[in-house]
Amino acid sequence: MKIYGCFVAVASLAAQPVSSYRYTVKGDEKTIEITNVNYQFTAANLVLRMTTRSKEVIGDIGREGTTTTEAWKLGVDLKTKPLYTVTVQGAEVRIVDENLFVVSRGLEEVDWWSVYRVVNGAHLFDTYVPLVKFSISRDTVTMRYAGLEVREDNHKDARLLEPHVIAVLTYASDERVIREALITSDDPKQAALLRSFADETREMTDDGGKSLRITFTQNYPSAPSPVTLTIPIAGDDLDLAHAQLPPHVHVAAWRR
Repeated sequence: MKIYGCFVAVASLAAQPVSSYRYTVKGDEKTIEITNVNYQFTAANLVLRMTTRSKEVIGDIGREGTTTTEAWKLGVDLKTKPLYTVTVQGAEVRIVDENLFVVSRGLEEVDWWSVYRVVNGAHLFDTYVPLVKFSISRDTVTMRYAGLEVREDNHKDARLLEPHVIAVLTYASDERVIREALITSDDPKQAALLRSFADETREMTDDGGKSLRITFTQNYPSAPSPVTLTIPIAGDDLDLAHAQLPPHVHVAAWRR
């Protein structure tokens, strides 16, 4: 095995791990291994250490990746046990509004994200569209967050494997999930199409904190044929009763 390059950057603090890069060649196999370590101070008086380790074989589909997020109170020696440690498969960790951290989980063909609380590392929800954030108040900043979990064929919750299920919409604060809504179709063929990762692209946007708009669009070479749902937000909750839905599609309150 030949090692063509190795770089190590020692973090400003004495605590491990450290950032590193390694490129190796073994026969026809060329491998890149990277470790990135980042520190961030948050408004909760916590110091977070976010470590990402990745391994990629050039030419292969997908890659290996693990993220570890650890937290300590400001001023505590980082050699001591952290308040919490969250380790999951993923490619990147980023802080959102200092109260959440989001892990990019898509290591192969499907992009998705997991959302956690900074204060205690608790998992809030998963989303298969980029996290949507907005304020529901014009007078004060009252941040809310939304995600769309499109169920996969091997989902661990058997209820979501029912053939009419499309996705779960989540509406949350930085402290808790406020509402989950199950999106279904009367037509199992339509449901299968709308939740397909190969055939559909999904997008979610907000209307200034007044509503959430979800659009399903067919991928090329099919015609786009967009399918759109609009769910109002009222009283700091999803107003499911007044949702604007396409034919055969339904949305109802749901709990894990």
